[in-house]
Amino acid sequence: MWDTNDYSLRRHNTFGLDVRCMRFAEYGSVEELRGLLAELRECPVRRLLHIGGGSNLLFRADFDGLVLHSGILDFDIVRTDGDAVYVRAGAGERWDDFVAWTVAMDLYGAENLSLIPGEVGASAVQNIGAYGAEAKDIIDSVEAIDVATGEVVHIPVAECGYGYRTSRFKTKDAGRYIILSVTYRLAQRFTPNLTYGGLRREVEARGIDPVDLTAADVRRIVIEVRRQKLPDPEVKGNAGSFFVNPIVSRDRFVDIWQHHPEMPSYDAGQEVKIPAGWLVEQCGWRGRRLGPAGVYDRQALVLVNEGGATGADIVALSRAIQTDVCRQFGVWLQPEVMFV
Repeated sequence: MWDTNDYSLRRHNTFGLDVRCMRFAEYGSVEELRGLLAELRECPVRRLLHIGGGSNLLFRADFDGLVLHSGILDFDIVRTDGDAVYVRAGAGERWDDFVAWTVAMDLYGAENLSLIPGEVGASAVQNIGAYGAEAKDIIDSVEAIDVATGEVVHIPVAECGYGYRTSRFKTKDAGRYIILSVTYRLAQRFTPNLTYGGLRREVEARGIDPVDLTAADVRRIVIEVRRQKLPDPEVKGNAGSFFVNPIVSRDRFVDIWQHHPEMPSYDAGQEVKIPAGWLVEQCGWRGRRLGPAGVYDRQALVLVNEGGATGADIVALSRAIQTDVCRQFGVWLQPEVMFV
């Protein structure tokens, strides 16, 4: 276990914000985590924040409390059932390392989620998704510890409350559990997921027949596309997609569509999903700056630290964007990023 006071969180948030916490501890086992939680219960006034890779956090100021980070690592094949292989991954593993491992092991289902930043534990909290796939599609169960009692629980995917970029761990049980590991259900037989039109077009543009497509091909293409669209956080601080794609009523959609028939959209049951990036771009924000914070010039959904930005600068930019989108389209964008 690593435990220190007055610790810089710059390398623990992909916006690259220079903020500090009162205490930082990284644990490598359930027993170490239990000890830290027991200590915290003896001092209940101290604030607690558990982080992963920091790719979905926006610190507005220093954190006056204890920040925990998982050092629980390793991948473990739990069992095989016909075509399905169940793999348990430690919450502290980098998500893309896990995806790379699955492809190398000829285990399929995660390849569309390549190069998403963050760690395994966050995949189960956020229900990360991209290119027609979501974490919930391959999650079998989640192992977590109850912060209040120290009890380890196993939660099947059906009880995780998954929805678009959300779960029970973000909503009704936010702060109740810390995820220890996630078990994924992967396939030994590869069936390409080309339901997302953009990915299908990228495959076609490379002259690859879907019949000949491999998981390695999918991973390579997804990585290439993501690198073209998204800035490297090591070069330009960012948290990827800043806003959630709004889901609106069909009446609201028709109202907007009548004035913008070129607007892209996706069916969402009785409602309609509209790309948040398109709304932001229509309001003229792509490539614009507000002080040291700006909107990436290749992807309007990405807010960036242009150098020396504070959390307050990025919040001010996000509020200005939300106001303009609401004024023009009657839609209030919700951040995907968690404000701390």
